[in-house]
Amino acid sequence: MKKILQNDLTTMVLRLLPLYGCILVTQAAFYGYNRMLLGSLTWSEIPMLLAGSLKFATASIFFLNTPFILMSLLPFRFREKSGYQKALFWIYGITNSLGLVALNLSDVVYFRYAFKRITSEEMHFFRENDNTFDILFKALGENWYLVLLAAALIFLLFFVYKRIKYHPTELTNKWSYYGVGTLILALAVPLWILGIRGSTDKKAFPISIGNAAYYTQSPQKAALVLSNPFCLFRTIGMRQLDAPVYFSEEKLAELYSPYHYPNLTQTPVAAGENVVIFVLESFSKEHSQYLAPHLNPNGGYTPFLDSLMQEGLVFTNAFANGMKSIEALPSIYASIPSYRTPFALMPNVLTDLEALPRILARQGYNTHFFCGATRNQMGFEAFGTLCGIENFHNREDFEKLHPGKGNANVWGIWDMLFLQYVAEELNRQQTPFFTSVFTLSSHHPYDLPEEYAGKMPQGNTLVQPCVAYTDLSLRKFFETASKMPWYENTLFIFVADHVSPQIAAEETRTARGNTAIIYFMFTPDHSVKGRYESVTQQIDIMPTTLGLMGYDKPYFAFGRDVFNEPDRKPLVTNCVQQTYQALTDSLSLYFDGNRSLYVYAADDTLQQRNILNMNSPAQKKLEQDLKALLQSYYEHVGRGDLLP
Repeated sequence: MKKILQNDLTTMVLRLLPLYGCILVTQAAFYGYNRMLLGSLTWSEIPMLLAGSLKFATASIFFLNTPFILMSLLPFRFREKSGYQKALFWIYGITNSLGLVALNLSDVVYFRYAFKRITSEEMHFFRENDNTFDILFKALGENWYLVLLAAALIFLLFFVYKRIKYHPTELTNKWSYYGVGTLILALAVPLWILGIRGSTDKKAFPISIGNAAYYTQSPQKAALVLSNPFCLFRTIGMRQLDAPVYFSEEKLAELYSPYHYPNLTQTPVAAGENVVIFVLESFSKEHSQYLAPHLNPNGGYTPFLDSLMQEGLVFTNAFANGMKSIEALPSIYASIPSYRTPFALMPNVLTDLEALPRILARQGYNTHFFCGATRNQMGFEAFGTLCGIENFHNREDFEKLHPGKGNANVWGIWDMLFLQYVAEELNRQQTPFFTSVFTLSSHHPYDLPEEYAGKMPQGNTLVQPCVAYTDLSLRKFFETASKMPWYENTLFIFVADHVSPQIAAEETRTARGNTAIIYFMFTPDHSVKGRYESVTQQIDIMPTTLGLMGYDKPYFAFGRDVFNEPDRKPLVTNCVQQTYQALTDSLSLYFDGNRSLYVYAADDTLQQRNILNMNSPAQKKLEQDLKALLQSYYEHVGRGDLLP
């Protein structure tokens, strides 16, 4: 018995142990690369981080190495043959080189742009984008040291495996051989299940991505605990939503409803006007001197937009409902947030949507979407079609009119050129129109056209010169558009898709600050003007816009008309590292789906004092409101019931 244990179980365990070291190294690289997003670590945090990392690493290793583990323990003589052992060697080497080393080091870079680990939804995203490999190879070139680290880790995995020799068992009696081997396999299976479940409690659910929050002192650090391929495997097939049940249907109806029956108390000031929404790539609140003067004492990176804010309606406490561009459009167009899974990538999205473009189309508006990327590169056009947008203008359309080199970077046409094209095209359209424009140039790889390289304010991050370039592009757009007949009768809305992955200020690295964005409205006749100081979010754009336009028919939305619905109190909800974030003017609350994990005062800008245990009435009310919204959201989205 001792001999077979040494030869089989012990050898397999010794070969798996280096994989933990491999994950530890990739997590160290992950933290080093993304430290400005995750924040600094204290010595008191490290034990819990390591404990959580061990649990998720075990799940990753067991998930990925299931074939290797099974083949190593099969109680048959043929496993002792040299050909079989060579096959095990290559299965181990290839699966762990790709699944542990390459995937985790890809996470290192990907997290900076998506604020999450790679999951199965990214596989869908990559299939829908024909320039993925161009971007990937560019990222590899920029991060060559990670490529070298991957090569070193892969070499060590192969080297260490070779040093752990396999010796055939000395058992000669076939009944002893098969009996003991079967017993070992029978003992290994429960251990394998335990490693993947992450718990010995039969009543507990298997660990999920959201469980990482239990091992951190702040929600944004949960990504440091996680590892792949756990995140990828755990989310495969997770398209059907299971609605949490916190309240009875009667109680839920009292607390929250996504059905809106307008009772306009404010005089409509934008009735019949054209609507142009600029979705601004990575326009964090911290870029604006007007919105964040304490962060920009010497001037910000949006001087033109700041000048418009002084003459427009500014939402000074605005937040994104997601971390990625694909999560922004459902929030802005249809007042549907995304939370743990992007709504636009769910099968549930294939339903009728009571979105702003469709509502306005029924009012006689022509609907347009402009983006300088190639056709449907980000899946924008597919989702825009679901929302009722009929006309799409992209890189191919621009290049038909303006052929030539130097007009684009890896993502698409430079904003300066493309926004002039937008103005020209709008001047050809019949009014009234609804138009959405998605900017690109403030996206990674943060390069600029040759004539502007080095001439923009350099700032504290790579993205800020690009933000300044897009701001200048918008200035030029308005210089052109202001001479056109449709301009004076237009409501302009400016909103960021999400916060920039390039962060300068400490307060922007907190969970609350990491969703704070630029959002304001402007009309040339200044009929829409003022400052709204309470919290608001992207999903409030559609209801608020409809209110300003005097729309008085029922509609479906998870947001609120901030001027005409006083019974719906200011509330922001989104998801940070798979943890729900709920924000009011006074509190920031973090909820894992079952219980609250952290609560901070809103003026605790660095989120240093967790006041969860104070259990104040405001905290209880906020948790109740969040639960009601989540239950309603998952019920309606799960059923595809998104109409009034």
